[in-house]
Amino acid sequence: MGILNVTPDSFSDGGLFEKPEVAREQADALVSEGAALVDIGGESTRPGHVPVSAEEEQARVVPVIAALAGRLSVPISIDTYKASTADAALKAGAAIVNDVWGLQRQPDIARVAADHGAPVIAMHNRETIDPGIDIVSDMLAFFERSLSIARRAGISDDAIALDPGIGFGKSWEQHLEALRRLPEIKALGFPLLVGVSRKSLLGRLHDKETDPRERLFGSISAHVLAGTLGADILRVHDVRPHVEALRVVDAVMRPETGRG
Repeated sequence: MGILNVTPDSFSDGGLFEKPEVAREQADALVSEGAALVDIGGESTRPGHVPVSAEEEQARVVPVIAALAGRLSVPISIDTYKASTADAALKAGAAIVNDVWGLQRQPDIARVAADHGAPVIAMHNRETIDPGIDIVSDMLAFFERSLSIARRAGISDDAIALDPGIGFGKSWEQHLEALRRLPEIKALGFPLLVGVSRKSLLGRLHDKETDPRERLFGSISAHVLAGTLGADILRVHDVRPHVEALRVVDAVMRPETGRG
């Protein structure tokens, strides 16, 4: 999954792709490098971000989605937790709803997805960080609530993917624990999306302070690890290097895919 943020303040690429024509060029580049999905977001969710209204979010994403929907060869996902933005994006041509609050911030988003026949990605998140909890137990309970919301809305289990939310609502140690214990989330029986691309938890492992765009090697390492532990979708900024690295993972761990 290639990341396309049409925001002024995303932690890694804020302001780079706000203009529709530049966003189109970036989407084309992501697909040409091997992205199987393009995830478009109009509100930064980095730590300390300033929330934006649904109207502002839609003004950013809808023109880009409308321009891309008829020309991209891969599906578009809308990265939002707002029901009205999901509805506008799906009407403009998006095909998947990617919710960083696991359908729980605005539960009506599940009904919107169901009405459009759109699959959903439910990400684990927390309002506050609690280093004292078992983070995977918390994730399992969270996902049960998300699944209940989705099922009540009429979304079938085969249209749901789960995301452990690396980088969201967790201590540094809990981020690593969540990655280490991915098989426990995988055991729920749903496809897993993992996104660690360029995140600050990787920078903490470097010998010096780094800009997010300098975290490629750590990003690849984290995603290769996730791929060996069961992740099915990797959400990344740098598509080509990840495609090449993950072909090796698939050749060893998933030979039935025919890659190699």
